[in-house]
Amino acid sequence: MVALLLTALLALTLSSCSSGSDSSAAPTDLCAPPGVGAATAAPTNLDAAAGAGAEDRYTTATVTPVDRIDTSKLNLIKPGVITVGTLGDAPPSICVNSENQYTGYDNELLKAVADKLGLKVEFVGTEFAGLLAQVAGRRFDVGSSSITTTDDRRNTVGFTNGYDFGYFSLVVPNGSPITGFGDLDASKRIGVVQGTVQDDYVVNTLKLDPVKFPDYATAYANLKSGQIDAWVAPSQQAEGAIAPGDPTSIIQNTFSVNNFVGWAVNKENQPLIDALNSGLDAVIDDGTWSQLYADWVPRQLPEGWKPGSKAAATPELPDFAAIAAENAANGDGGDTASYQPKSTLEQLKDTFFDWDLYKKAFPDLLKTGLPNTLILALASGIIGTILGMLLAVAGISRTRWLRWPARVYTDIFRGLPAVVIILIIGLGVGPIVKGITGSNPYWLGVAALSLLASAYIGEIFRSGIQSVESGQLEASRALGFSYRKSMSLVVIPQGVRRVLPALMNQFISLIKDSSLIYFLGLLVTQRELFAVGRDLNAQTGSLSPLVAAGLFYLALTIPLTHLVNYIDNRLRTGRADTSGTLDPLEQAIVVERG
Repeated sequence: MVALLLTALLALTLSSCSSGSDSSAAPTDLCAPPGVGAATAAPTNLDAAAGAGAEDRYTTATVTPVDRIDTSKLNLIKPGVITVGTLGDAPPSICVNSENQYTGYDNELLKAVADKLGLKVEFVGTEFAGLLAQVAGRRFDVGSSSITTTDDRRNTVGFTNGYDFGYFSLVVPNGSPITGFGDLDASKRIGVVQGTVQDDYVVNTLKLDPVKFPDYATAYANLKSGQIDAWVAPSQQAEGAIAPGDPTSIIQNTFSVNNFVGWAVNKENQPLIDALNSGLDAVIDDGTWSQLYADWVPRQLPEGWKPGSKAAATPELPDFAAIAAENAANGDGGDTASYQPKSTLEQLKDTFFDWDLYKKAFPDLLKTGLPNTLILALASGIIGTILGMLLAVAGISRTRWLRWPARVYTDIFRGLPAVVIILIIGLGVGPIVKGITGSNPYWLGVAALSLLASAYIGEIFRSGIQSVESGQLEASRALGFSYRKSMSLVVIPQGVRRVLPALMNQFISLIKDSSLIYFLGLLVTQRELFAVGRDLNAQTGSLSPLVAAGLFYLALTIPLTHLVNYIDNRLRTGRADTSGTLDPLEQAIVVERG
């Protein structure tokens, strides 16, 4: 039945895409360097008032020469390796490419800096909302996520010198009455990515209440579908998200020289900050910065800004303004006026039912996402069931020293959101047991899911045990069984049998909750179904990979749902009574005797 459902969905997808197959091209990899040919000039629609009077107060005057850096004193989590927390959803700055490698301008530049220092780099995917806290808690040595520095963020982490600058772009639907940041007010639905500097800008500078999204692709999808009126985004992500024919455009930008983009480091680890600053100046001096910048983010530098320390050389770059002007003159520079706007059905097809992206997503979902989802769900399900049974027995115990702690535990773990429990276990317990886990949070995620599941499973067991008629216990005691044996041999087995359907439903929830483990930071090989789909979503700008991941969830949950229904029906009705049915020979004998 599941295979039939998947076949039907895939057939529907294929048929919805076949009509446009003549004009469809191979899926675009947004996580690939666009090259110098994609150069853009400094925006002419710059909101100069936003950066007026800004002063760079944090860039260091000089740096220590890179050959004088003692890498043995950098307080790294793993000696000789910089463990980097990054994202997969913000190309071209930070993303996962088609070879399933964390890359992007920020990360490629960091690898070049590490190479200057003689260090290796290990990238781990996480969520931006928890990235700075993870850097502060030494889960990661460095946070690399196109992080704009602010005074508030400096209270949490330290920052290197700037390796990039950042415009805020205001993106609106074509024909919108909004013409600039000054038109934003409380009546407008303004989208931002939660925890970003754009979020801070809308809340604390514009004094408005934005609609917050978990990633850039989701925010832009909501803008295109009309769910929000405007999107405040980093200029690189905004320019990369808007495809030819999209009914949106950037209408204004802001810039402040004081809030450059840097790598985040633990505030107490000044040696590592100094080492990265030295390496950054070194790659600027030898031209590596210019090459990576021109390949990945070819934009004209704003007046008054350059990367590295104040003593670093001014990088030599191509004339991006001239290249952009030439592209515009040749009708090539991203001018969307020459493109026919897409219909609503075409947008829906490209967003949700891109067959090429389905085919691209399935191998990674099958090889990486599915095994990790099953491991997380099965391991936490088994451990949670064992702990849940212990909680249930303690919860109905006659001893209050067992009963009260069980009730408190259950109330806490059922009352907190799952993601909070996962972050508390991963970030709170992680540093304590890093000698055992090797700073790998994968099994801490299993532990968090197990503790969460045990609270619910314990209540399921308790209700099932207490639903058994009291006469069962009394009868077993009358036969000479002790209270403990009566419970373990008579009452508990009956209670467990009654709650098997509810237990299966809890396991289905665990399959879906496994997607929250991504908050702790995982290697590419540790991603579960949702994380694989989301990274491909960011890489392509389409939600089709997430729909493909949804098909895998259906393939797991639908059979379990029907199994629950079958078990529930059998427990309620029992086996069919065949005792009164006669076989043909017996029936013939009865007829003959009659």
